[in-house]
Amino acid sequence: MILEDHEPMSHSDVTEPPDSSPSQPISDDSPRQTENLLAQLEASENKGREHWERYVRTAAELENLRKRAQREVENAHRFALESFLSELLPVKDSLEIGVAGGEEQSAADICQGMQLTLKLLTQLLAKRGVEEVDPQGELFDPERHEAIGTESAPGIEPNVILKVVQKGYILNGRLLRPARVVVAGSPGS
Repeated sequence: MILEDHEPMSHSDVTEPPDSSPSQPISDDSPRQTENLLAQLEASENKGREHWERYVRTAAELENLRKRAQREVENAHRFALESFLSELLPVKDSLEIGVAGGEEQSAADICQGMQLTLKLLTQLLAKRGVEEVDPQGELFDPERHEAIGTESAPGIEPNVILKVVQKGYILNGRLLRPARVVVAGSPGS
């Protein structure tokens, strides 16, 4: 054990252990030295207890912090879609209204309702970082497009996208779904 806050003992402070012979008198400094050593020991024990209590509190705080972080991660996984789904509910409501009144409305009214619902959904997706990939007339890019067929097209260069069968989507710069396309084939193919 390391003793702190004590004065170094000089050679004169060190007493020789008494001989087994009782004729040698015990120094008067011996009880004072013993008291000093006991005081230093008690101070060291108090410091040790204080450090131990500080360690136990710190360990408990770290454990609580670890548990709190784990709970927050679990909640983040559990409720990650909550915000998105709450924004998606108006789209569902719009579709339900259209279905409920569909028999009584004209085809033009139904088409207009569908256009408004599609606009609402498109705005929601854009707000969440989803971009459409509509590559009509662009060169085929296998990183972003999926060719489902080729057609000969006079006057159009090969590998140009003729038709977009299904739009693709990018989420925050990462391809979510490739666009499914028909590509112009090389002449004579």
